[in-house]
Amino acid sequence: MNIDKNTTILIVPGLRDHVPEHWQTLLEEQLVKAGQKVRSVPPLETDKLSCAARVAAMQQVVSEIDGPIVIVAHSAGCMITVQWAQQHSRAIQGALLAAPADLESPMPAGYPSTDAIAANGWLPIPRKALPFTSIVAASSNDPLGQYQRVVEMAQAWGSRAADIGAVGHLNPAAGFGPWPQVHDFINELCGA
Repeated sequence: MNIDKNTTILIVPGLRDHVPEHWQTLLEEQLVKAGQKVRSVPPLETDKLSCAARVAAMQQVVSEIDGPIVIVAHSAGCMITVQWAQQHSRAIQGALLAAPADLESPMPAGYPSTDAIAANGWLPIPRKALPFTSIVAASSNDPLGQYQRVVEMAQAWGSRAADIGAVGHLNPAAGFGPWPQVHDFINELCGA
């Protein structure tokens, strides 16, 4: 990666937080080994489903960073980022929003219900243009975000929609582990 060493990569995980074999966790390890500045929004101890608590946790980390920031979000982390951008003003160099979870649609078994998501402040999903460059990496067979709906969200946010193929929810359950393409997206956002 050819990222300016003054740029901080901010990892924004989804509701399942940090998963050991997840591409975001592996990316963070790679970046640290390469001497890149990297921060991650930490897991919540309480109010784990609260949108406000998640946005506040992201804001806390952002407020501690000096210099340029590139956000790398996944799943509900994309929604945390979009919600954060509606409430806070901070220059962001760019954001990768990978496999956004469509929280307005029913989730598969094992995920929070639409009623629980609504009760915790996630709905409606903001449809206002983001104040920074962004790329939405959309999977054609994501069980948590129907492709066309994700592309429509990307358009509303002013994001470039990137079709990343049939990669499920881009998580260990879908076979990811490492996701080499993330480096291309980060380089694009960094202007490399």
